[in-house]
Amino acid sequence: MSFTGQITNVSTYRESLDWLYNTQLFGVKLGLENISRLAEALDAFPPKNCKVIHVAGTNGKGSTCAMVESIARAAGFKTGLFTSPHLVRFNERIQIDGQPVSDELITAGLNQIRDLVASWEPHPTFFEITTALALRIFKDSQVNVLVAETGMGGRLDATNIIAPSVSVITQIDLDHTQWLGNTLAQIAAEKAGIIKSGVPTIALTQASEILDVIQDAASQQNARLTVVDQPLPHLSIALAGSHQAWNAALALRAIQAAGLEVDFGAIRKGLSSVSWPGRFQLAANGQIILDGAHNPAASARLSQTWREAFGDAKPTVVIGLLADKDAAGIVRELVPIGREFVTVPVRSQRGVHPEVLANQLRDAGVQFVKAADSLKSALGQCSGPILITGSLFLVGEALALLDETELPEVGNQ
Repeated sequence: MSFTGQITNVSTYRESLDWLYNTQLFGVKLGLENISRLAEALDAFPPKNCKVIHVAGTNGKGSTCAMVESIARAAGFKTGLFTSPHLVRFNERIQIDGQPVSDELITAGLNQIRDLVASWEPHPTFFEITTALALRIFKDSQVNVLVAETGMGGRLDATNIIAPSVSVITQIDLDHTQWLGNTLAQIAAEKAGIIKSGVPTIALTQASEILDVIQDAASQQNARLTVVDQPLPHLSIALAGSHQAWNAALALRAIQAAGLEVDFGAIRKGLSSVSWPGRFQLAANGQIILDGAHNPAASARLSQTWREAFGDAKPTVVIGLLADKDAAGIVRELVPIGREFVTVPVRSQRGVHPEVLANQLRDAGVQFVKAADSLKSALGQCSGPILITGSLFLVGEALALLDETELPEVGNQ
């Protein structure tokens, strides 16, 4: 990596991440001024010869990004993949050729950024720093396909400083309403903010009130809009759920619109080998299923996928939620498949206490619910099959417990 210059504040990997996680105290600041300043100072903007696929949406954007990257890599391109949040280790957010970057790359970059922004007002946020770090690593690594997932919205998301080859919009639903708006149209307007002048846009078909907003935004930007209205047929996809055929169709259209030359063999290999952990992931010999669904639409898709995979078998649902999530809506979608529910804490300051969540579930009509003081305790009380859901934080903790490794790095967001 070519982060260069005199660095006075040299830290280890752990110290660097502790500093980065502490920047969460600056909160969420939607806007592009600070990230633009940071990217310019680091000379981190992708070069013109790099194909950039920029993906926004509420659900499915991570899976779509993973499919685009996997197909491009199978076709022989050097790929960079930027996603969030991570499940266990920060490095998962920044991947080159399908592998998280090294601790050394992360440390070198954060050391320089820490020195650079020490006196900045306003101070860059966690996500702004992470985005700039990723872009600089990708540039130095000379990736020729960069796949970037927005963090939360689109219009004011830190990733929106990049100049994409194609803009991609996945399914949109109600989530992050305190930031993005209380209606589907308001949220769609924020997501559609990634559409750039003259840049082709690929969007998944969805409710007319959402598509109308996307179409208006594309028209205003003179951007050619393609609406994907059919799933991709007859190809094996390594990710579970019939909905993934829709994400695959979106990914393939995005690759074509970006001008990437891929043959059928690369498409088939990329889709059959794609990996996206924490999304209907089977663990413990299939007795435990992990899925980070954290809004009603994602939970509805999870229930559908469960039935496709296991028919009428009903799991014990181990669930933990953040305070800003629609607990009643999420649980409403899971009740038809759940045998009983066990509420657990989430390793986040925004997590709902298990007893409080249990009461919320009872108020939502759940008859069989109990609270556990930890995920480990809950798993000790349950027999399979077990579905762990409600938060990617919780899924990350489950992965660490099942692998008997260290718990996820504190500060994940």
